[in-house]
Amino acid sequence: MSVQAQVLNLLKELQTEFGLTYIFISHDLSVVKFMSDRAIVMNKGKIEEIGTAERIYRQPQQAYTRQLIAAIPTGNLARIREQQLGRSAAVSQLAQQPVSPADDSKYP
Repeated sequence: MSVQAQVLNLLKELQTEFGLTYIFISHDLSVVKFMSDRAIVMNKGKIEEIGTAERIYRQPQQAYTRQLIAAIPTGNLARIREQQLGRSAAVSQLAQQPVSPADDSKYP
């Protein structure tokens, strides 16, 4: 599970447990749908659409909202997870490589 997914799940749990309200800002409408009961879609500082997150996601009324939804990546979930694991492994390998101390002679 990605760090983002873990954080979002924790926020949802805290929201349920403590009755919290969030103002959540994102360009990713799939995340907005997961996190929000109601949503506002804005474009260049102006409101394009207001409604329940579910309705906006399922029946967008404005062209801009439809474009945002169309931009959500789709694909085979197993392939996406495999790509994420590959990126995580690559980052772990980089983190394990020794770092040479800076050569002070290169800097005045």
